[in-house]
Amino acid sequence: MSPAQPVGDPLPGTGELPAQVIAPAPGGAERPFAVYLHVPYCRVRCGYCDFNTYTNLTMGQGASAEDFVGTLAGELRAARRAMDGVGLPVRAAQTVFVGGGTPTMLPASDLVSMLELVRECFGLAANAEVTTEANPDSVDEAGLAALAEGGFSRVSFGMQSAVPHVLKVLERTHEPARVPRVVEWARRTGLSTSLDLIYGAPGESLEDWQRSLDAVTRIGPDHVSAYALVIEEGTRMWGQVRRGELPMPEDDDEATKYEMADAVLRQAGYEWYEISNWARPGAECRHNQAYWLDWDWWGAGPG
Repeated sequence: MSPAQPVGDPLPGTGELPAQVIAPAPGGAERPFAVYLHVPYCRVRCGYCDFNTYTNLTMGQGASAEDFVGTLAGELRAARRAMDGVGLPVRAAQTVFVGGGTPTMLPASDLVSMLELVRECFGLAANAEVTTEANPDSVDEAGLAALAEGGFSRVSFGMQSAVPHVLKVLERTHEPARVPRVVEWARRTGLSTSLDLIYGAPGESLEDWQRSLDAVTRIGPDHVSAYALVIEEGTRMWGQVRRGELPMPEDDDEATKYEMADAVLRQAGYEWYEISNWARPGAECRHNQAYWLDWDWWGAGPG
């Protein structure tokens, strides 16, 4: 990716957000509150990705991974002042989700510091669900232990597939054998685990998808997400499909794979609770549910 930063309105020089950026919803203090933090850094930008992500750890104009926490601190404190300015009540965050990008490109100590900023600016509920996304090759056991000790309760690993040629098409860099290892590390620390899958990659057969589902059930995470690949215009994969370098997945094929996922995961003891998500009883992602249930939430970071 280019080192250019995303186009958007900068934080005003006063450090204050205008009041019109906040629209208080009816219910006020009775409405639950969630926080999303976006970390844009990745080692490799996958060809299908249309999120705001960067492979450069330094993006120009003084913005870099090294000063990310300090920049986020200013943004969250400005958010809190803006909320106070329109009379929003103080509500501790019930869920915090750190997404990306690959949040675990940052040191675990930085992610813990980000969580402390949420606690400082909004408060954190005693039973808060705190999740970070991670790639299987972006963590080690010591880092996961530091996250658990620092207040994280959950980690979502981007497995995507258990089949090497599918991972190659998706431009994922980890080896399939890495996934059960990192899940076991997370379990030892007490973190709840989720695995993300993507189905419908160009060249992925029904047999390939079955292999991925079988691998997930053998690993046995607490939660599984399975997303149909959407090839967005302007992504590198969109260009490959447009030029005929990759076959476009068939809609019927994707529908069949969704049905396969539901059947295999239900048989393995997972319950379907939201379009693309299955969980062991009691392991549903509360942050996912927050969006569907229309909680109040605040997003911070360059996302």
